Amino acid sequence: MIKRLARCIREFKWPAILSPLCMIGEVAMEVTIPLVMADLYDFGIELQNMQVVVQKSILLVLCALASLAFGSASAFLASKAATGFARNLRHDMYHRVQDFSFSNIDKFSAPSIVTRLTSDVANLQMTFQMMIRMAIRSPMMLILAMISAMGINVRLSLVFCAALPILIFALAMLVPFVFKIFDRVFKTYDKLNTVVQENVHGIRVVKSFVREEKETQKFTDISGSIFKDFCKAERIMALNNPIMQFCVYGCMLAISWFGAHMVIASGNNPDLGLTTGQLSSMFTYTTQILSSLMMFSMVFVMLTMSRAPMKRCYELLTEEPDLTSPENGVQQVADGSIEFQNVSFRYSAKAKHRALKEVNLTIPSGATVGILGGTGSSKSTLVQLIPRLYDATEGTVKVGGMDVKHYDLEVLRDQVAMVLQKNVLFSGTIKENLRWGNPNATDEELIHACQLACAHDFIVGFPDGYDTHIEQGGTNVSGGQKQRLCIARALLKKPKILILDDSTSAVDTRTDAMIRQAFREEIPGTTKLIIAQRVASVQDADMIVIMDNGQVCDVGTHTELLETSPIYREVYESQKKGGDE
Repeated sequence: MIKRLARCIREFKWPAILSPLCMIGEVAMEVTIPLVMADLYDFGIELQNMQVVVQKSILLVLCALASLAFGSASAFLASKAATGFARNLRHDMYHRVQDFSFSNIDKFSAPSIVTRLTSDVANLQMTFQMMIRMAIRSPMMLILAMISAMGINVRLSLVFCAALPILIFALAMLVPFVFKIFDRVFKTYDKLNTVVQENVHGIRVVKSFVREEKETQKFTDISGSIFKDFCKAERIMALNNPIMQFCVYGCMLAISWFGAHMVIASGNNPDLGLTTGQLSSMFTYTTQILSSLMMFSMVFVMLTMSRAPMKRCYELLTEEPDLTSPENGVQQVADGSIEFQNVSFRYSAKAKHRALKEVNLTIPSGATVGILGGTGSSKSTLVQLIPRLYDATEGTVKVGGMDVKHYDLEVLRDQVAMVLQKNVLFSGTIKENLRWGNPNATDEELIHACQLACAHDFIVGFPDGYDTHIEQGGTNVSGGQKQRLCIARALLKKPKILILDDSTSAVDTRTDAMIRQAFREEIPGTTKLIIAQRVASVQDADMIVIMDNGQVCDVGTHTELLETSPIYREVYESQKKGGDE
């Protein structure tokens, strides 16, 4: 897992390497300062030797400046490496998500993916920065300070050996409990993002049903759950601080006691004793050693917190897309003919029921096909197999006489334009949204496509015309206007197959008829699949497919189905009666 995430360092490997080296230089200077201080006191101040005082003072200033320079360089390089790592990680994860099929997206859920790309990456960025600084500083400080302390007096340094086991035992006891809590916390973050996303996306529904208090309470409950888990984790980790303080002050007391005896003993036998300057250095090394241990415990806390985000980012990076282009995939779609051969489909391997059941259907190129069926009859599922948004569980789907699995995905999807039930417009101008269909489309082509989709008239009615800004999600245009813009966007692809998935439901009958008339006259060679609820939208089609419970029940023209299909006749008569009334 760490090896895979480490690949995201890439061009920032030198800052990531140089930062720890600078940190080692800073630590070396900090450890040297107490030794210089001891000499300053013992051989300068104690003996009233001003030459030594001046020399050691200059050396102290140089060590302090060198420590400052190394520390600043380390901080700058670590910041650059960490932000670069986060940028690359976020890029790699987002790039991977773009390759996901719908089933991969369903597996993680959109809010979870957002959490992984934002807060999880931010946590890993902080952890990485701490790892190349604090995780290097604490062990180096511990090692160098211990060596220096033993160089002054080995027996007095044994005091530290008594404190180390206590601290290590405390960390070993605390960390496992915290791991479980943080695992739970980051899963709860996904739920929090889901609530926020649903609320913001559906704010009009929330307000129209006066559900603000209910939504606020839902958010408060989940937020409170995160608060409780964090408090519980912090309470456990807070035990680390008093244990650390106990060891620090215990070591201080022990060094004061034994050190004082050694200083007194040095009056009788200097070889067995300790100087005053050396004793003051031992106090400094005590602080450095135990503060490095405290730093080490902070690193453990950060690693504990980052374990869950690390795992979640790794899952996203290593998820293999269910749908991939074959090697040397077919680069050209011959025509718009479509064939379903014994096609069955489940949304997941665990699903008990099949969404589609043994569908057999042949659609010639250039035909206009209407698809009717009740809610849940899998009309949308059927057409989503054509551009391989999902793969058939059983059977074969062919486009242009070729199995869709043999096509290069980009080539196939470029020749199949879909206008989905949930029409999506992106923030930007109308022109920018339309050019999703063809980035190189001229203004004349944009206008022509919009005229076919009956969108030109209302667009020129806006003050800024085609440069009118569309808000995120298309909230500043009506449902019918949004549908017509999406149809125009699909037409700009000049596809061999055009799929309209109930995409004229928000327009009036007259406009619907005008759009269908324009399709017949302007794009006769394009295969058109129209999923609709109104019989009037499909009765002029070359063939009409009736679906029920995931199966194709009847196929024929309007006249034929009125005679042979009870379902079609019932729908037609109910709508005709409603129209008459």
